[in-house]
Parts: sequence; structure tokens; C-alpha cells
Amino acid sequence: MDTNSNRKEYELHLGAKNYLFGNAKVLRKEHTAAEKKLWQYLRNRMLNGYKFRRQHPLFDFIADFYCHEKKLVVEVDGGYHLDCQQTEKDDGRTYELNQYDIKVIRFSNEEVMNDIELVLSKILEELQKRNL
Repeated sequence: MDTNSNRKEYELHLGAKNYLFGNAKVLRKEHTAAEKKLWQYLRNRMLNGYKFRRQHPLFDFIADFYCHEKKLVVEVDGGYHLDCQQTEKDDGRTYELNQYDIKVIRFSNEEVMNDIELVLSKILEELQKRNL
């Protein structure tokens, strides 16, 4: 790979460690019902032409969904994310990604399963706010 290709790959994944790519592949096969539902609306540029990647390695993390063009991560959180320790981890992860000008938005599994239209409108609103 030439230097330009290396730089683009780094920017796309922020230097994610190799093992994260294998973990991401497993996660793509073992998605939750909420992740599967949301993916049906984000895949193939279905949301106003924005390209999303599913279970995308970024830095030291794997994002549930990532739009590189707008540097937007969409997380779909199960009940364990309400645990204090997990909330601290999530906050730290958000802080780290914010350092790269990546915005993180979160939805609960219940929000995705029960009100997908509202979730999609909030995602679209964030995408449209991001002028990069």
C-alpha cells in the first residue's frame, strides 16, 4: 500500500488494533434484534444516501454503526449499559472518540424496537448538523 492508502486506512479506523477486526466480524454475525432492525434502515445508503458501516473498528473500540463521511457513531445499548461501571466505560469511550471529532449518539434497544421512526429522525438530524 502506498502512503496515501495507509493514511486513508488509518483515518477510517483510527489505528484500530488487528484483533478488533476479528472481533468485529464475530459481532456482525451475532447482532442483537435491535441492531438487526436498525441495520435494515441504515444499510446500502438507505438513510438519505449516507454510508454506514456495521461493527466498525475505531481506535480501541468497535462502533455498532459508523458513518465516516460525517464522523458519527450510533450505538444501540442493551440494559447492561445502565450499570454504573458500564456507563463509565461508555462515557470514556465517547470522550476518546470526541477527541477525533467523532460524535457518538446512543439509543436503547427498546427505542429502536418500539420507535424506529424517531430513532431514524434523530440520526438524520445529527448527520445534517455535522458540517465536516
